[in-house]
Amino acid sequence: MVFRKNPGMTLRDDIERHVPAIWRFSLSLSGRPDVADDLTQATCVRALEKEHQFKGDRPAIGWLVTICRSIWLNELRSHAVRKTGGMETAKPEDLIDRSNNTEMNILASQVYTRIMTLPEAQRATVELVYVQQFSYSEASKILDVPIGTIMSRLSTARTALADLKDDGHTSKKGRAR
Repeated sequence: MVFRKNPGMTLRDDIERHVPAIWRFSLSLSGRPDVADDLTQATCVRALEKEHQFKGDRPAIGWLVTICRSIWLNELRSHAVRKTGGMETAKPEDLIDRSNNTEMNILASQVYTRIMTLPEAQRATVELVYVQQFSYSEASKILDVPIGTIMSRLSTARTALADLKDDGHTSKKGRAR
């Protein structure tokens, strides 16, 4: 994680710099780009409202994703999203970096599609540890679970995703087709 490079930077600067990471985390929680947009916006607003609570001795991104998760959990409770029978996932093409080559986009699409089939807790953990590169300890604090739970979720996710191969093809029991 990166601390403020310039002591003159404000929390607004940190928020602006971390919006893409907040959005990806929001998407890992919600599974929908439109909801991720709203959740990211709500996170930024809440962070600015609670700026006085931020301690500048640690990276802002950890504080921001903690706020994001808190807002998401509050939304789940208030709208009973889990009782609706599921959530529509984002389209892989919404997340593909158009500047990469076609093969990379195909692999990214396959990986994304598979990650979105994981339960929400595993998706959020995968996003924090593998994408945002938080340590297990940092992820456990953000998600408010023991570090063993983080390791268990990652192990289960790796098992579920084990048949994805480097060449972008899936196979049964980890063997090439």
